[in-house]
Amino acid sequence: MTDRIARLKASPSVAVKEKLDYPVIDTDIHTNDYSPALEDFVATYGGAKLVDDLRKALSSRRRNAENSSGKDWYSQTPEERQHYRTVRSPWWARVTRNTLDVATYHLPELLAERLEEQGSDYSVLFPNNTLAPLAVKDPGSRQALQRAINHYHAELFRKYSDRLTPVAGIPLNTPEEGIEELEFAVKKLGLKAINIAGGVRRPIKAIAEKYPPAHHPEIAKYATYIDFYGIDSEYNYDPFWAKVVELGVPVLTHYGSQGWTGRSSISNYMNNHVGHFADGSEAFAKALFFGGVTRRFPGLRIGMLEGGADWGARVYIHLVDRFQKRGPEGLKHYDPSATDRALFTELFRRYGADLAKLSNGRSIEGEQLIADTLGAGYTSDARQPAPEYRNDFAAAGIEKIEDIRDRWVNNFFFGSESDDRTIASAFNAKANPLGVKINAIYSSDVGHWDVPDLTEALAESWKLVEEGVLSAEDFKAYVFENPYKLYTEANASFFKGTRVEEKLKRKAGAGDERRGPQPGARSEGLPGKPVEIRA
Repeated sequence: MTDRIARLKASPSVAVKEKLDYPVIDTDIHTNDYSPALEDFVATYGGAKLVDDLRKALSSRRRNAENSSGKDWYSQTPEERQHYRTVRSPWWARVTRNTLDVATYHLPELLAERLEEQGSDYSVLFPNNTLAPLAVKDPGSRQALQRAINHYHAELFRKYSDRLTPVAGIPLNTPEEGIEELEFAVKKLGLKAINIAGGVRRPIKAIAEKYPPAHHPEIAKYATYIDFYGIDSEYNYDPFWAKVVELGVPVLTHYGSQGWTGRSSISNYMNNHVGHFADGSEAFAKALFFGGVTRRFPGLRIGMLEGGADWGARVYIHLVDRFQKRGPEGLKHYDPSATDRALFTELFRRYGADLAKLSNGRSIEGEQLIADTLGAGYTSDARQPAPEYRNDFAAAGIEKIEDIRDRWVNNFFFGSESDDRTIASAFNAKANPLGVKINAIYSSDVGHWDVPDLTEALAESWKLVEEGVLSAEDFKAYVFENPYKLYTEANASFFKGTRVEEKLKRKAGAGDERRGPQPGARSEGLPGKPVEIRA
């Protein structure tokens, strides 16, 4: 107890939290599994074979990219890496020097005790092995392993449910697989939030047919595309999204793009890393938007983590800009039939005499002039897209820019790490169309190399207020209001029985006794009384 009191007094995040009169909700803490305990639990589901499947899955995740000889990155010479284009993969991704933190990420009781030091009232946990089963190819084994891991985490953290909740890993190779695991996780295990990969890699069928993977594994490795569950998907994922909304489950993802074009350096991890979560999540989110998923399921709430929030604002701005230029009305400016042929010819005759001399007598009239200026694709006899293929915003149901706001801003939440200064873009109502602010949510990434000291996360975010990057109002939205909205708009009872509910009730019972001004409160009766830090 004495050590705990000393740590509380020393934590810079505790000092920040004492200034706040509202709860702090962290949407991204990473925990590590104690392997013997996890393997023992997995064995009860499927015996030694399932434990072997787990070990193989973890080995495939940890192994660096290999060439055809099976040599990993570190075993290859620089010449071999160049020859095989072996991508430099992540290394040293976990905290090691801070031994207390290392233990904290492995021991649920210690993590629950130290949550106050971290500055949070409630945290959503992402155990690092949650989606390990995705590496298992056999559907039956993948399902059994996914259930075992979800069950293990549900039991491991159940006694700390007032302040911690682990996500359930959900595989989405097919909608049916996703629905089965979703129902099991929610109805049988009582888990409240899910973690998915933002896409599933599939073979390009035309190439797979010509070069069967069994005989051409090296070709099969690269002849793939990513299915993002929305636009152009091989399956109809609407039944899965419908079940998500029916069960009131917020969807979360850390979807990266390392290895994609532009992120495939064979020598530099940081080159491949910077911005990769934002790019991966952007591809996923746009697929849902343009595929009409957010139109058909307005109650769907999705949090995309570790990529920051600035990309969410940027894409929102670009969607509005492009709709105004490339929506049904804007496209009229580019219709090949819209060019006045007679006027165009007259202008060339009047102002293009010098050019005409260089054309060796080529006609400057009608369709010939169109072909020689705009190109053959703009002549009257050129094949044009049918009307049903001209509106890229049709599936999303966009008729006005307010629809973009409702189907992008309302559905998506963007996880920003505690020291991420780009978060200012999310709250820039002057730049964002219709004066909106993007839903940036506090996602500390505690447990990964981004946070070498657990006690500094919230304090780092508060520095953004002190430096004028964020206002106090936006800070409150970031660490409380937006994450609260993400979870409760999906499930109104999400925080029932938690310290968040307890603090809000205590505040409401005390009236509106604020410690200083609290601009931007969005819900009646929300926090008022200063937070008490108890040893």
